[in-house]
Amino acid sequence: MELPFSNQSIIPAAHNQKDMEKILELDLTYMVMLETHVAQLKALVKYAQAGGKKVLLHADLVNGLKNDDYAIDFLCTEICPDGIISTRGNAIMKAKQHKMLAIQRLFMIDSSAYNKGVALIQKVQPDCIELLPGIIPEQVQKMTQKLHIPVIAGGLIETSEQVNQVIASGAIAVTTSNKHLW
Repeated sequence: MELPFSNQSIIPAAHNQKDMEKILELDLTYMVMLETHVAQLKALVKYAQAGGKKVLLHADLVNGLKNDDYAIDFLCTEICPDGIISTRGNAIMKAKQHKMLAIQRLFMIDSSAYNKGVALIQKVQPDCIELLPGIIPEQVQKMTQKLHIPVIAGGLIETSEQVNQVIASGAIAVTTSNKHLW
C-alpha cells in the first residue's frame, strides 16, 4: 500500500490552534493534530480540512474522550479525520475496520518495549508505524527491515540533518511540532 503522504517528508504536528493556523499556511497536505478537546474537535478537524489539510488525529490525546472502541467509532464516524494515530492496538484495529488510515505509535524506550511493540504490530498490522524517539536511525532501519511496514519517525528530532538521517535510514516521513522544521 502506498501511503498518501509518502512524498511529504515532514508532517507538522499541531499542539494548539495557533500551531494549526501556521500549518494551514504551509504548502503541505498532511498534518497531525495533538492535544485537542473533545468539544472543539469536530470544528478543528473541519477547519483544517477546509484549509486543504488531511488530518491525522492522535486519538490518545483527545481530552475528554476515553480511548476505547466506542471512542474510535465516534472519531471515525462523527469527526471524520483522515487517519488515526494511537499507541493502543485495539484503537488501530478499530480504525482499520472503519477503513481509516491507521498509524501505530510505538515508543522505543528499551528492548522490552521493542519486543512488545514488534509483537503488537505483527498482530494489528497497522498501515504505518510512528516510531518514537525518531532520532535513532538504526532503530528506524531495524523496524523497517523486520516488519516491512512503513515507518514515520517522531520525537526529539531537532535539525534538518537529523531529518535527513532518519529518512536515509528508511523512514518515509518525520512528524514534528518543531516549527523550524516545517
